[in-house]
Amino acid sequence: MFGELQSALIGGKINKVYEPSNNEVILGIYSQGKNYALLCNISSNNYRFHLTTTSKPNPLNAPNFCMLLRKHLIGCRIKAISMSSLERIVTMELEGYNELNDLLPKTLVIELMGKHSNMILLNENGKIIDSLRHLDVLSGSLRDILPAHDYVLPSSEKSDFTTTSKEEFLKILDKSTNINENSNKNIAKSISNTFTGISYTFVSSLLSSMNISEESMVLYDTMQKLLSNLGSKNVTCVSVAENDYSLLPISHKEDLQTNFFLDDFYSKKEKQEAVITYRNELLKLVLTAVKKISKKLSNINSKLKECENMEQYRIYGELITSHLYEIDANRNLENITLQNYYDENKEIVIPLDSSISVSYNAKKFFKKYHKLKNTLEIVTEQKLETEKELDYLESIVYELENASSVSELDEIYQEICENGIFKVNAKANVKKNKVNKRKFHDEYEPIVYTIDGFLFYVGKNNKQNDYITTKLGKNEDLWFHTQEIRGSHCLLKCNGQKVKDSTILACAQIAAFHSKGKLSSNVPVDYCFSKYVKKPSNSKPGMVIYTNQKTLYVEPTIPVFGDGGKKQVTF
Repeated sequence: MFGELQSALIGGKINKVYEPSNNEVILGIYSQGKNYALLCNISSNNYRFHLTTTSKPNPLNAPNFCMLLRKHLIGCRIKAISMSSLERIVTMELEGYNELNDLLPKTLVIELMGKHSNMILLNENGKIIDSLRHLDVLSGSLRDILPAHDYVLPSSEKSDFTTTSKEEFLKILDKSTNINENSNKNIAKSISNTFTGISYTFVSSLLSSMNISEESMVLYDTMQKLLSNLGSKNVTCVSVAENDYSLLPISHKEDLQTNFFLDDFYSKKEKQEAVITYRNELLKLVLTAVKKISKKLSNINSKLKECENMEQYRIYGELITSHLYEIDANRNLENITLQNYYDENKEIVIPLDSSISVSYNAKKFFKKYHKLKNTLEIVTEQKLETEKELDYLESIVYELENASSVSELDEIYQEICENGIFKVNAKANVKKNKVNKRKFHDEYEPIVYTIDGFLFYVGKNNKQNDYITTKLGKNEDLWFHTQEIRGSHCLLKCNGQKVKDSTILACAQIAAFHSKGKLSSNVPVDYCFSKYVKKPSNSKPGMVIYTNQKTLYVEPTIPVFGDGGKKQVTF
């Protein structure tokens, strides 16, 4: 990679400096008639240094370190880019004029060491002008990285592979192969633990791709040859294992291949991380609401359980009232035994409150009966509303689980903000992405399939489901949804034409695939004409009722179509 950077950037002039985030600095460089963007990232997970074509939003007000770099670096030319052996420390030697028009050298050091990564600007005497992160010994650091201090290279206990002889290297191999049967893993682990700048992934991928074993004795020569060709077109950066990459001695013809491979690799990784982080923040918000609604439902069920005995209190009151002529109504008793004419005149023992008279006990039973009767009416209605709210929250969870991009999560967040169940305010710990204020139907980009010349729409969230069902669907179109299973609203635009049974079957299979039953078999899917689908007034997003449906039992899948299959459409 450094060979690529040297050939592209040496002699170039820095004309822009940006700091998109606390861990990133981008240098705009004009070199050899082209504009380049050099990215330096010192985050603990994604630390790196390469050219980039990915644009990133910048803060309205530039941070202090960005302003300092602009002051010292804009107008400077790059004299050299180097790396000390295989240490992950990059040194950029720069030269520029100061306010007095004196030509002065400066050095920009980028240390890529995981959580200890840093970006440090040095003056002509090797003293620190400033750094992106300030560190000091009193805070637990091994060095002082502070303005006006001398810059000291970090120390390492590992050996330098480039200065290691073949005999010393083979001794390391001999030690690693005696540990257990899995020699290749031990070789990779031993080498990565012994030498600086060499990772386990690099050695293991080299062993597997080049089919090298400990008996071949060519690993040392292969590594030396590969490292001597760094920056040339004889070394290629490739993806290996899961979410990892390595350098292999494979020829290529692409300019700046390693730089742009890293750019694509980390851009994709950061997008995935952004989606995961955003989704988790929204899930936390939704699950908090689920917990609150579930607790409310539990309290409602407790009250309903109390109401189960309300008829018993009415019977107690009536029996006491009807037998008052037989007993002393003013006596205070703990219980009373009466004949229950509701149960074949069997004797029943009625518990009483001994602090009040028998007649007042009867009034107390009637009062409790009427109270529980009114409670039953109110709580039954509350339970229906609460169950609807809980059902809606489960639909939001389903949407979040299936969202695959920040734009889809933005739509869900917008839906959450518009719903009264959630308390979303300025202090909510949720990333707020800018959503374009477009017309209603322009906001949605559902999944679209082409089946036998017909367009089949699949909603990705509740708002898209409502749009597909209530706005896009016409009377003669066919509407699909899994029966009593959470899933997307689906619509087949018939355009007044007759639809074959095989087309309907394919639509039902897709509808089953875009539901919670996608991993099941023999999933029931209802379908009917769009005119039979209604959305009740004041109902939650995504909630509809339908009639005159037919049901198909299908295997969830995406059929292979001869006329194009799946495609994305923007309205």
